[in-house]
Amino acid sequence: MRVITYGASAPFMPQRENNMAAISLILATVGRTTELNRLFTSLAAQTWTDFEVIVVDQNADDRLLAPVEVARNLGLAVKHLKHHPPNLAAARNAGIEASSGAWLGFPDDDCWYEPDVLERLADRLARPDAPQGVIIRWIEQGEPEVVAPALSWDRSCRFRDVAVSSITLFIQRRLFDSIGGFDARLGVGQWFGAGEEHDLVLRALRSGAALAYEPSALVHHAVGPARPNADRQARRAARSRARGTGALYAKHGLPFWVIARGLAAPVIRPLLKGAFGADLAHGCAVMLGRLDGLLGWGRRHQ
Repeated sequence: MRVITYGASAPFMPQRENNMAAISLILATVGRTTELNRLFTSLAAQTWTDFEVIVVDQNADDRLLAPVEVARNLGLAVKHLKHHPPNLAAARNAGIEASSGAWLGFPDDDCWYEPDVLERLADRLARPDAPQGVIIRWIEQGEPEVVAPALSWDRSCRFRDVAVSSITLFIQRRLFDSIGGFDARLGVGQWFGAGEEHDLVLRALRSGAALAYEPSALVHHAVGPARPNADRQARRAARSRARGTGALYAKHGLPFWVIARGLAAPVIRPLLKGAFGADLAHGCAVMLGRLDGLLGWGRRHQ
């Protein structure tokens, strides 16, 4: 692994007293360039500045040299790593090994933060309950500002808890190390094409960790079209992502009724709405993907 380090004008100085932990933002990226400039600009605008950015570059070329230079010119503390072959979960694990923060975040290369995200996170960590993980709000998802002081295994294993995406997740480094990091068999680039962040959260909750929800901290990420696309490529992508959910069913031994509901719902919902075109085709792809993942986990990982 080749390591390129760019320093900011001021050194990264961790704050580790009273839960005011320094933050390492682990950015695993491949195939994008200009989108990173928007993220870096939003990070440079943060009102709480004790953080570093670890760019884990999965490209075969040097296309990220210019965006990383932009980040340096904005005053960000950046470490730039090369990682091959592309594997989102493995790349994040490699970035964490190179990080120095007591807290970890996982921005996507095409997301961006509101200016006070890290300040609100630091304020949340300073409260007496001292959570070991914090979930923030993805504004484009349109989720309500629900009051959910803590996630729970009981709700999460039924997929009835606060929705978690990697861009909304911040976790204590100590907890991450104790539960074993991201499972590199799950996620973008793998046969089980999603689910690595949900798997991490489920393992954290089963370990007894306290994970809190902070809806006042907002992250942005564009969402896809409201109506599913029925073309073959879109169905393949939906099926690949759904294998990750099926793998979670098997890996975590989730209740039979949860699995049955998860397999049936993608098809039943469009049928109840009388939607027999793209919606039903998408639902069938999701159902088949979840079944693939459920059955495939045991065959591939016994």
